[in-house]
Amino acid sequence: MSNIHPTAIVEEGAVLGEGVKLGAYCVVGPHVKIGDKTELMAHAVVDGYTTIGSECVIHPFARIGGQTQDLKYKGGAPGVIVGDKTVLRECVTINAGTHDGEMTEVGSGCLLMAYSHVAHACKIGNGVIIANGTQLAGDVIVEDFAIIEGLCGVVQFRRIGKMAFLGGYTKATKDVPPFMIADGLDIEIRGFNKVGMERRGVSEESRAAVKEAYRILYRKKLPLAEAIELIEKDVAQTPEIKYLLDFIRSSESGIVR
Repeated sequence: MSNIHPTAIVEEGAVLGEGVKLGAYCVVGPHVKIGDKTELMAHAVVDGYTTIGSECVIHPFARIGGQTQDLKYKGGAPGVIVGDKTVLRECVTINAGTHDGEMTEVGSGCLLMAYSHVAHACKIGNGVIIANGTQLAGDVIVEDFAIIEGLCGVVQFRRIGKMAFLGGYTKATKDVPPFMIADGLDIEIRGFNKVGMERRGVSEESRAAVKEAYRILYRKKLPLAEAIELIEKDVAQTPEIKYLLDFIRSSESGIVR
């Protein structure tokens, strides 16, 4: 049974799962679906064509599913999808996609801290942490278990790789390869994310391989093509190394180097 504060507004057509809790002055739009045991705290707004998973918590003054700020928007039914057990803190904004049917996606088990912004058509994986005040421009991809510290900016169409770590105030103007630590307004790779890999259960062999790949990519001062060739030749081809190489090859914006 849902627990809905008498001042909350649930528009006709909205679908609420079992055990949903809506605090004072929440607004739920007519095309919204909210999963079981999800809580919206006071003044949270979920509208547009938005689907929220189960056991999420949306804190006061968050706005999920608002219209894109992309000037190319011409109407239709773009939306937002949020997975299960994701926490959206105070004043988080997640905008809908731009084009009809286009979705902005946030995975399961994520934490988006206060005042962070996710623009149109971003794709955020599972277990991602985005700290206070960080802003993602449109069409950004953030892969599983990446961590972005506070007050970062990520330029549109950029990609943050799996288990990457961005230090506070970083301006991501290029793609950040998986497993790497990036930092700075003039972004640089400062190391590889050994601690994050350990926490995610990556094998010692793979961690050693990523360390060696990092050394080749960022310490040998080789042209990128030569660095890739050397990694293929001299580094154990663990799943993480194969993923890293695929990421580099598929980068459309170029990687941070």
